Amino acid sequence: MKKLVLAFAFISCFACQQNQAQNKSEKASTQNRKTMAKETIYQFKVKDLEGNDFDFASLKGKKVLIVNTASKCGLTPQYKDLQAIYDQYKDKNFVIVGFPANNFASQEPGTNEEIGAFCQQNYGVTFPMMDKISVKGDDMNEVYKFLTEKSKNGLQDSEVEWNFQKYLINEKGELVKVISPRTLPTDPEIVNWLKA
Repeated sequence: MKKLVLAFAFISCFACQQNQAQNKSEKASTQNRKTMAKETIYQFKVKDLEGNDFDFASLKGKKVLIVNTASKCGLTPQYKDLQAIYDQYKDKNFVIVGFPANNFASQEPGTNEEIGAFCQQNYGVTFPMMDKISVKGDDMNEVYKFLTEKSKNGLQDSEVEWNFQKYLINEKGELVKVISPRTLPTDPEIVNWLKA
């Protein structure tokens, strides 16, 4: 009888240890999933060209195209196409967010006021334009760290190659695609994504 009780106690203790080990493993797995969970664009707040707060959380449920812009670039005429797709899809849960940047050949030397006037007078821009920032280097803006680092966006590492590189964000605030600066905003790759 003693042997039976000891055997039962041993089996119970072993089963208890197995359960504890499994629970620890499950907790670690859950913690890893949380750690590896993608960040979203909604965590960021920036300033717009007028110095007002712009909260990306206000864009929940919308598709977002983020683009770094410049006024004195060979690609500057893309403003026209950006405005065209904005006009066409803005009432269908879509927004464009422009970030002027002077990182490439000093092609955006203007002040926020000058940039705003240029965009309005030359291209009739009505989509949100943010405060001039840096999109690469040591002073890279936090939004662009998210867009370019896989550890933050969960999709891929990328580098902003030039002015007018485009980042597509889905309705959940997740990065879904990086588009070359030379690809026009009206390209089927972008338009088909908007229609999907």
